[in-house]
Amino acid sequence: MKKYKNVQTLLAHASIEPDQHHGFVNTPVYRGSTVAFPTCESMREGRQKYTYGRWNNPSTEALTQALQQLEGAEGTVLCPSGLSACTTAILSVVGAGDHLLIADNVYSPIRAFCEQVGQRFGIEVTFYDPTIGAGIVDFLKPNTKAIYTESPGSLTLEIQDIPAIAKVAHEHDILVITDNTWGTPLYFPSLELGVDLSIMAATKYIVGHSDAVLGTVSASKRAWDSLKRFHFNMGLFASPDDVTLALRGMRTLDVRLERHYKNATTVAKWLETREEVEAVYYPALESHPQHQLWKRDFKGASGLLSFVTKPSTQAAADALLDSLSLFSIGYSWGGFESLAMIADPKPVRSATFWEIDGHLVRLHIGLEDPSDLIEDLEQGFAKFNKLRG
Repeated sequence: MKKYKNVQTLLAHASIEPDQHHGFVNTPVYRGSTVAFPTCESMREGRQKYTYGRWNNPSTEALTQALQQLEGAEGTVLCPSGLSACTTAILSVVGAGDHLLIADNVYSPIRAFCEQVGQRFGIEVTFYDPTIGAGIVDFLKPNTKAIYTESPGSLTLEIQDIPAIAKVAHEHDILVITDNTWGTPLYFPSLELGVDLSIMAATKYIVGHSDAVLGTVSASKRAWDSLKRFHFNMGLFASPDDVTLALRGMRTLDVRLERHYKNATTVAKWLETREEVEAVYYPALESHPQHQLWKRDFKGASGLLSFVTKPSTQAAADALLDSLSLFSIGYSWGGFESLAMIADPKPVRSATFWEIDGHLVRLHIGLEDPSDLIEDLEQGFAKFNKLRG
């Protein structure tokens, strides 16, 4: 693979091979299962570059090679969703009788997976305070195989000290997994900082247009063989159409993230001035509890943030969101558009406790003009105040 000095050039040129596709710059969509062999001998010896659609094709190979370079990884695999990427990373290195440490602020479906599927598979799980850093050593057991991190964490956006956790983990021959969807390799070079398995819900910023569902896992040298083998044996496959949309989105990742970062910072600072707001959770703000960690390890911030309202009725919080015209109410994030939703961290915490009385509102700040988004939120707060109680 050709090496690129700067990441912007890598994003624009990685995996582009016009000479392989009749001069077309973009890799065509290769839909197919069967690949024909010219002879029995060539099939028996597997001489061809492509032998079966599920195993590889020019579409999937273009994306995996580009992401491998972007991540600085030994290899990358594709999964049909972000959650599938998370569970694939875990199960590639943890099995029956093993102990897995999970940050208490993770994406809630991972908690459900560990408590239901993981338990049925005989995996022992312990949830830990995500801000513990090197103190993770106190949670290690002889059968601990992996530490799962998510930085920043879902909903409340705590930043973890990944280098400190990785140092402890590697001293005990334990692997580190991280969900790096928020920062992406552009803003958080996770493998460089000691992570062994780096996950992205490519549905979010890699695709970038809210029109495909996809997950990726990139591995360090020590984790690659296990990941590659497990992924193959599980028969995991990503649609060539979704892969092509991800390749398209990846080309503009840098410029989109720059706008998300700028817009979200503007909105977050404005939210801090509002009387209706109890707290704003966005690592790029100096008020964030782990701001210095973010500043040390991250090169930027994405468009996802949360804030907590002052205590109010549920009707007031609903009115705030229901009245918004530029923010859609919906799951997911990472697309060009702004989104809003109300969430409650209480039911998805066990090692830490959520004791704030206000309503937590998660926002994804899109590519719109931030002044328009602020104006929309202003009228939302006006509705909120009428029903605040």
